[in-house]
Amino acid sequence: MKRTYQPNKAKRARKHGFLSRSKTNKGKNTIKRRRLKGRHKLTVSDEK
Repeated sequence: MKRTYQPNKAKRARKHGFLSRSKTNKGKNTIKRRRLKGRHKLTVSDEK
């Protein structure tokens, strides 16, 4: 039986990346909150 999580970096970046977050108001709020909190990585696209 396959497990629930089948990792795919491209799909993850498209869904949770900086550009997709920047497109919506809620996404922008998410980025803003993480900036205020002082997160080193704001979104998954910052993973390098």
